[in-house]
Amino acid sequence: MIRTKRVYQAPSPKDGKRFLVDRLWPRGLSKNRAGLSGWVKEAAPTPELRKWFGHDPKKWLEFKKRYRKELSTRRAVLRPLLEAARKGTVTLLFAAKDEAHNNAVVLKNHLESHL
Repeated sequence: MIRTKRVYQAPSPKDGKRFLVDRLWPRGLSKNRAGLSGWVKEAAPTPELRKWFGHDPKKWLEFKKRYRKELSTRRAVLRPLLEAARKGTVTLLFAAKDEAHNNAVVLKNHLESHL
């Protein structure tokens, strides 16, 4: 099972393995408080795509398309996430305030299509 969750929310036993999938470290969050199993920043959108998107819901459909294209070239980076998901629950952590329009949502769908 793959889940998504804001990194600022408290860790839970239900989270399983917790991976931060943002390129930038979340503001004001200590590494201890994050409770990470890993930080897979290479799975995040490129800085150019992230800046272009700017968390604008009007750009969501195009962002998903562009990000999926980026993800299709990163099989080796995604392999540890897929392996962890095959063994148990994985939670993809993100810092964005918008829980419906962020890279973790797209990454979750991409990973699930490869399980």
